[in-house]
Amino acid sequence: MRDLRTGLLAAVLWAVALLCIHVPALALPLAGAAGTGAAASALLGRLVRRRANGLIVLMLLCSSAVGLAVAGAQPARAMLAESDGRAVEAVVDVSSSASVGADGRLWFDAHTVALGPPGQLRPISATVRVGVARTDGIEMGARLRVTGQAKAAEPSEQAGLVIFGADAEVVQRASGIFAIAATTRADFVARATRLPEPGAGLLPGLAVGDTRAVSEELNDAMLASGLSHLTAVSGANCMIIVAAVFWLVSLAGGGRTLRVVLALLALGAFVVLVTPEPSVVRAAVMAALAMLSILLGRPSAGLAMLSLAVCGLLIADPWFAGSPGFALSAAATGALLVLSRPLLRGLGRWMPAPLALALSVPLAAQVVCGPIIALFSEQQSLVSVPANLIAEPAAPLATVIGLLACLTAAVPPVADLFAAAAWLPAAWIDVTARVTSALPGATVTVVAGPIAALVVGLLSAAAVIVLVRPASRRLRMASAAVIVIALAIAGGRMLLSGPLAPLSTPSEWSIAGCDIGQGDAVLIRSAGRTALIDTGPDPDALRECLAQTGTTRIDLLVLTHFDLDHVGGTPAVQGMVGTVLHGPVTEDDERRMLARLASAGATLRDVSAGMSGALGDARWRVLWPDADPVVFPSGNDASVVLEIAGGGVPRTLLLGDLGAGSQRLLLSSGRIRGTFDVVKVAHHGSRDQEPSLYAALRAPAALISVGEGNDYGHPRAETLALLDAAGSQALRTDQRGLVLLGLRDGELLVWSTRAPPAG
Repeated sequence: MRDLRTGLLAAVLWAVALLCIHVPALALPLAGAAGTGAAASALLGRLVRRRANGLIVLMLLCSSAVGLAVAGAQPARAMLAESDGRAVEAVVDVSSSASVGADGRLWFDAHTVALGPPGQLRPISATVRVGVARTDGIEMGARLRVTGQAKAAEPSEQAGLVIFGADAEVVQRASGIFAIAATTRADFVARATRLPEPGAGLLPGLAVGDTRAVSEELNDAMLASGLSHLTAVSGANCMIIVAAVFWLVSLAGGGRTLRVVLALLALGAFVVLVTPEPSVVRAAVMAALAMLSILLGRPSAGLAMLSLAVCGLLIADPWFAGSPGFALSAAATGALLVLSRPLLRGLGRWMPAPLALALSVPLAAQVVCGPIIALFSEQQSLVSVPANLIAEPAAPLATVIGLLACLTAAVPPVADLFAAAAWLPAAWIDVTARVTSALPGATVTVVAGPIAALVVGLLSAAAVIVLVRPASRRLRMASAAVIVIALAIAGGRMLLSGPLAPLSTPSEWSIAGCDIGQGDAVLIRSAGRTALIDTGPDPDALRECLAQTGTTRIDLLVLTHFDLDHVGGTPAVQGMVGTVLHGPVTEDDERRMLARLASAGATLRDVSAGMSGALGDARWRVLWPDADPVVFPSGNDASVVLEIAGGGVPRTLLLGDLGAGSQRLLLSSGRIRGTFDVVKVAHHGSRDQEPSLYAALRAPAALISVGEGNDYGHPRAETLALLDAAGSQALRTDQRGLVLLGLRDGELLVWSTRAPPAG
């Protein structure tokens, strides 16, 4: 029924569009007997109506075409939806490059050839998203047989089904031009990663868009510094290729036509080399349009060409409409066409022309893309423009020289020479990202959505007006006032979260529940020594908490278990940790995380119940898990449970994410002795709790580390009720922000950065 409605809607739109085409013609005879002035007015009216009707016709035609495309895709998507939640077997053709996801799988888009329950395949043609364990031969054009669990995708997603692969077999390797491109890429990646860090892992991303060698820390730094567009194939990469070929041909004396033809041929070859997946094709189209409109001396036609390309891409694949990447590509191209020249003139009043030219392009892209990013990203980079100004000159060198290393793979000494030459600009970008992302106030956390987009858009518009200097003095003054207010707020925030942060918190605290969102991060200090129990989900949020509390050294880091909301912020403390206590390790990514901490100078200790030690004048003891646990070998129920007391620290029990079953076993083990002053409530206040444990603890303060507006309903009402019954006051980070606890004359004191809710 949905397919029929969509098809009927498309047919109606086509009919209305065809009718509108004739509306201007119907008005033409009406000016016949009018006088000269009336005829002129009528002519003007006809022209206005003709343009308005033309826009209406275009919108209706595009809408109807999109409707037909969606209707045509619905039967296949409906067949895919039947597999939701089931085990499936699929034969798929890889249609994109693969990238490592947060779960360690290689994720890629693919076209299905057949799909069904294991052993019951039936033909179907549709797009799916597949994640598999790392397997050789996953290249564009390869055919795989995948077995795994299926989950229906959202209607707004291009892929109709997501397959979490448990097993993958390469049925047929990539052949022809795709095989040549895959071999060339693999040879270059191997050559690049033999070079030293920093820069080696980043070079394949800069040159051919292969980001599999980019570490998590570098990826976070690239995001925070606004340089992430350089780590994957984007319009910038494509424009570098076009500009380089255009310049080389012009040096050889080639005419404009030859330059354009060869530049476009080179762009096509580059697209094949980096895999012609939809995002790359989109970037290539945008780059080709932008470069052609400028290089042909017709920038005024660029917007019309851009509009045509956007309409064509949306008709060909309507699901681009829900892609942030598509919106950012189109916006950045439009910014290059419309804003770069006015900004160049404006910046030219303040700085030398070469510097203004280098800054105008990234600034134009930033002011236009910033509001779009604010719609879906909670992190806004405040160092993006200077970081791009520093890094951008190196990007063309790394891209072009890296491609030369690819193309000369048949002559290894020459390829090695080019790869080594490309490593230097890649290292420059790597260091730029790490340094700028570590600056105080490098990023600001916002609530993603229309309000954030409106604020960022207002600031962007004000910045453009100040630089371009329009004729209206009132508009210039208002924009300058907006910029001054924003800078004052940002400067105050940087001071309060940086050098002045310790002044805003009382000095008597010994326990700090960090406000890091949906996750755990608790600081404990005694006699100048500091422990951190878990690191939360986000390195930036943890850095802010460390700055607020004046923490520069972590003597003891306890990783209770390896869920992302407990260890995701670990990069923020890498290099400042003395000893790491951790529970059972079962996955490769967990071992890699611990290895990075060890390589930065930390000592690793795999702990179990009975181990103990000192933190300053305080003593700590591990109560859970048992050595070589059988019942709970890993995960929440194997969380490290720690008690600590003395040396100014209230007697505290930290429960990690321990569930009710393991809480009962802990209580019955006899390791819980006496009452406590503070309990860190397990699993962010989920309902998986054992009431008798909290009744036995009788802790006056129950710290709940939880994210505001989380999707889990944490803390649950029943958990809050059992805490109240045990005489414990719930101290929630989502309501109070940073929560600080300490002792004064034996009395437990509580501070927080936000006032507790009334009642």
